[in-house]
Amino acid sequence: MPYLELLVNVPIPNDTEFALEFSKVAAKTLGKPEAYITVSTSVNKTLTFAGTLEPAFALSVVSLDNLNPEANEKYSAVLSEFFQSKLGIPNDRGYITFHDPGRGYIGFKGTTFETIFAKS
Repeated sequence: MPYLELLVNVPIPNDTEFALEFSKVAAKTLGKPEAYITVSTSVNKTLTFAGTLEPAFALSVVSLDNLNPEANEKYSAVLSEFFQSKLGIPNDRGYITFHDPGRGYIGFKGTTFETIFAKS
C-alpha cells in the first residue's frame, strides 16, 4: 500500500510519463508489487529549501511493514538519484519523510489493513 507524495518546484516535462515511471521505481525500490503503489506529484513554484527557490523537492513515503532506518537509507539514495536524473534536483535540496502508521491506521475496502491481515 505504499503511497509516495512528491512536491517539487521545477516543471515536470511530461507529468504523466514521469508519474508512471516514478510508480515503477517506487515499486522496485520498496520491494512491493506496483499494483499496491500510489504516487502523486505536484509542482509548487514557491517551494523553498534552505531559504532559496533553487530546484528542490519534498517527498513523503507512507508504507506498512518495510520501513526501518537501514532500508530508509537505501530508499533515500535510490529515490533522490531518480529525482536528480529526471528533474535535475540535487539530493541535498530536499527531504524525504518515511512513515509507517501501522495497519490499524490505513483504510482499504471499507475496513483497515489490521482487519484484512487478521483474516488472512
